[in-house]
Amino acid sequence: MVEAMRAGNRGHLASAFSVTEILRVLYDDVLRYDAGRPGWPDRDRLILSKGHGCLALYVLLAEKGFFPAAELDRFCARDGLLGGHPEYGRIPGVEASTGSLGHGLSIGIGFALNARRERRATRVFVVVSDGETNEGSLWEALLCAHKHRLDTLVAVVDYNKQQSYGGTAEVLDLEPFAAKWQAFGFAVTEVDGHDTGALRAALTGTPLIPGRPTAVICHTVKGRGVPFMEHNPHWHHKSKLTDDEWRGLRQALEAA
Repeated sequence: MVEAMRAGNRGHLASAFSVTEILRVLYDDVLRYDAGRPGWPDRDRLILSKGHGCLALYVLLAEKGFFPAAELDRFCARDGLLGGHPEYGRIPGVEASTGSLGHGLSIGIGFALNARRERRATRVFVVVSDGETNEGSLWEALLCAHKHRLDTLVAVVDYNKQQSYGGTAEVLDLEPFAAKWQAFGFAVTEVDGHDTGALRAALTGTPLIPGRPTAVICHTVKGRGVPFMEHNPHWHHKSKLTDDEWRGLRQALEAA
C-alpha cells in the first residue's frame, strides 16, 4: 500500500491501514468469488462503502488476480486503472463506485433484495466507516434491511473512532454504538478488527440470528502499525510527502 501511495504521491493511507485485516479475512476466508469471472452471478458481493480506504482493497484485488499487480504502480496516474476511490465498471472486482459516504449500505440492500428475487445464495458484505454513520441515509438503510429481514446482509463497521478532522466522540458521539444497531433490528457482535482469528470467527458465523441482518463492529486503530500515523488526523489524507516521511513509513513498517 505504501509503494502504491508513493506512485500516486497521495492517498488515504491511515484509513486503509485500519481495514487491512478486515479485507484480508474477507478475501482469504469468507467471500465466494472468481477473479477470472468478476461478473459471476453467484459470487458474494463486497462493497467498500468507505471508498477512501481503497488502497487496501486494491492490494487485495491485485493479489487475488482481478488485475495485474503492476497497476498498483500507476495508482492515481492519468492513464492508470486505479483512482483515489473505487470505480464500478472500470476496476474488475469493484461492485460499486463509492466515496460519497453513507450510500454503500443502501446499495448492498439492493443487491441482497435482488439475490432473494433471483433465488441466489449470494451474501453481501458492506464495509462502512464509523464517521460514515453520521449520515442519515445509513440509518434509513438499517430500517429497510430490518424490515426485509435481510439475513444475507452483513455490515462490517470500521470503528477506529477517528474522522477526517477529529475523534468521533468530539465530532458526533456514536455511543452507545452497538445498542443503536441492535435497536434498528440488527444482530450485533463486536471484535478486535486487527485480530484475524476473531474476525474470521465473526465473519464466517453470519447470520448471527436467522432472519436478521448482521453488524460486525470492528474496533480498529486508524493508521495501525505506524506510531506517528496512529490516531493522527493529519494523516487522514496525505499528498506530496517528503523523503523523510517516506523513510519514516518504511522504517515503522520494517520495525512492526
